[in-house]
Amino acid sequence: MTGTTKAKLLEGALRTLTEQGIAGTSARTIAATAGVNQALVFYHFGSVDELLAAACRHATEQRVARYRERLDAIGSLAELLAFGREMHEEEKAQGHVTVLGQLLAGAGTHPRLASATAAGLELWIVEIERVLTRVLASTPLGEFADAGGLARAVSASFVGIELYEGVDAAGAGAALAALEQLASLASALEGLGPVAQRALRHRLRRASGPLGGV
Repeated sequence: MTGTTKAKLLEGALRTLTEQGIAGTSARTIAATAGVNQALVFYHFGSVDELLAAACRHATEQRVARYRERLDAIGSLAELLAFGREMHEEEKAQGHVTVLGQLLAGAGTHPRLASATAAGLELWIVEIERVLTRVLASTPLGEFADAGGLARAVSASFVGIELYEGVDAAGAGAALAALEQLASLASALEGLGPVAQRALRHRLRRASGPLGGV
C-alpha cells in the first residue's frame, strides 16, 4: 500500500506542476490530484519540496530509461540532433516540457528543488556525453572536442529552446535549424578522405596549441 501511495503522490506532483504551475502546487493540490489524504505528503516525503525533488528524479529516470536504447543506436551528430528534435516533440506532447519549465521556475527560490532538477538534468548529460564520445571518436573533431562540455552545451540548448518555444515558436524552430546546420558541417568533415582529415587535424592542433599551453 505504501508503494502505491508514494507512486500516486509522485505522479500527482507531476500532474499538478503541469496543470497548475509551481505557484499552484501545494500539499493540498498535490493530494487532491493524487486522490489521497494531504497528511500523506508529509508522512512519506516530509515536505512538498522533498516530494517535488523525488518526483523530478523519478520522472527523469523513467524518461532516460525509455530513450536509452535509441540513444545507443545513434551513429552521428546529425542523428543525435534529429533524435533530440523528435524527443522534444514527444516530451512536449506528454507535458514533460511544461514540468521542466515549472521545476526551473521553482528552482530559483527552492534550493532543494534546484539540486534535484540539476541532478535530473545530469542524467541526460551523462547519456548525451556517452553518445558524443562515441560518434566523435572517428572524426577529426574527436581529438579536440570536450565531450562533457559539449554534452552540457547541447542539453542547455535544448532546455533553452524548449522554454523559448513558449514565447517564440518560429525563433525556436530557427534555433533548431541552426543546430542541424552544424550537424551537417560535422557530417561533411566525417566524409573527408584520410589525407584531408590528417591536414585538418594538423590545422586544429596548431590552432589549439597556444590555448592549451602547448
